[in-house]
Amino acid sequence: MATELLEIQPQVFKFTFEVKKQSSCSIQLGNNSNQYVAFKVKTTSPKKYCVRPNTGIIKPKATYDFTVTMQAQRVAPPDMQCKDKFLIQSTVVPFGTTEEDLTSDMFSKDSSKYIEEKKLRVILISPPPSPVLLPCNGALKQDPSSETLVQRLLSGVENIPPPRKVAEDAKLIETAEELDELREAKCVDSRPSDDVEGLKSVKNVVELNIAEDFEDMKSKLNTMDSKLREAELTITKLTEERNMTTVEKDTLKDELEVLRKNNVRRIQMGFPLFYVCMVALISVLVGYLIHP
Repeated sequence: MATELLEIQPQVFKFTFEVKKQSSCSIQLGNNSNQYVAFKVKTTSPKKYCVRPNTGIIKPKATYDFTVTMQAQRVAPPDMQCKDKFLIQSTVVPFGTTEEDLTSDMFSKDSSKYIEEKKLRVILISPPPSPVLLPCNGALKQDPSSETLVQRLLSGVENIPPPRKVAEDAKLIETAEELDELREAKCVDSRPSDDVEGLKSVKNVVELNIAEDFEDMKSKLNTMDSKLREAELTITKLTEERNMTTVEKDTLKDELEVLRKNNVRRIQMGFPLFYVCMVALISVLVGYLIHP
């Protein structure tokens, strides 16, 4: 075709990679034609990515957005290089086609339809560094009031704070330690939630794969059903033709029998040719003898 059916923005899939965390990116498809265009998204690693939706219909001069989610990974790839690729197929469909009408056969290269394909690669980006160290990373921020108290106790100055002030500082220290312990517990408890989210995402991917396989099997079964119906129609036609041929054959046999019987009757009812000739010859001879 002279112009491309779809305009893809951006041209690559960019994911912010963090170990044991999901990452998503959005892709926008623009229809450059004046017709309805159907698209389908494929990937070399279907268990690693979740595409929602992976098929759709784009109206003329309209746009369509879909989201790709990379599942949580336990290990970072070497040098943050990813070899995964995506394939976006697009083709023109009749006016009024809906997403429920889409089948995998529409994007098959064996058909006579024009299928436009675009391959996109995956780029992994490291997350920006955090300016504040969290307690779960092992770095605790010391409270200023406790630091002042320790310095006063170690310096041995005469201006020792009253007992009430010391008790308040001690309470502040205990409160800070309790907050740190709560933060660490919260950080530890969040890990199972991340694992649960990862399991949920894996479950969603499995369900999507099962749904795709079910649609493929459904389309194959429909194709086989149509072929079986055609075969049944062909067999029915051949059977009818054979029956008609048998009836015509029997009719011809009956007609031959009737003709044969009529010929036999004609032969029996008439005189033989030899007999007629002999009678004529004898009649001539008798007439010649009578009238010399």
